[in-house]
Amino acid sequence: MADHLSEHESRVVLTGDDIRRALARISHEILERNGGNRDLVLVGVQTRGVHIANRLATNIDLFEGFVPPVGSLDPRLFRDDPEQASVQPVRPTSIPVSLEGRPVVLVDDVLYTGRTVRAALNALSDFGRASTIQFAALVDRGHRELPIRPDYIGKNIPTARDERVKVKLSEVDEVDQVDLVRLARVGVEA
Repeated sequence: MADHLSEHESRVVLTGDDIRRALARISHEILERNGGNRDLVLVGVQTRGVHIANRLATNIDLFEGFVPPVGSLDPRLFRDDPEQASVQPVRPTSIPVSLEGRPVVLVDDVLYTGRTVRAALNALSDFGRASTIQFAALVDRGHRELPIRPDYIGKNIPTARDERVKVKLSEVDEVDQVDLVRLARVGVEA
């Protein structure tokens, strides 16, 4: 008998308003740390990180009057655990400008083990040597396997190993919210 995990129960940990406020705060923090530098580039990790990066760019335009270029990156081919890379088709990577000498903010929805961020850092080097690379995550759920820490965090949500953080964004999921989902083991006849 083999078993697998299925969703058991979930609860909302961030509402749409919570997400909006967190992204506004992160946008201000990015501007403060970078002194309003107009060379700033935002790079979102596919898929939801790209949408979050676009929202940050919109906020920066609203607050500072300029729109930083936004790129998209699928770092799965750079991962050190290839079984993760093969789960879904690779999504497009598009960096609209050279990163050479520019401050870059890498953006993702959830920080968990740190392996996606490490892969993204390796992938970014193909687009020029940035002056700095900073990291923004909407949710930090803990359980790091690598010494990676976000510069900007929307919310720390401590989790157990049998829990998942599910970020829902209106661009993909028709609603803005973050759910904490508890997984249950389900037996399956072999």
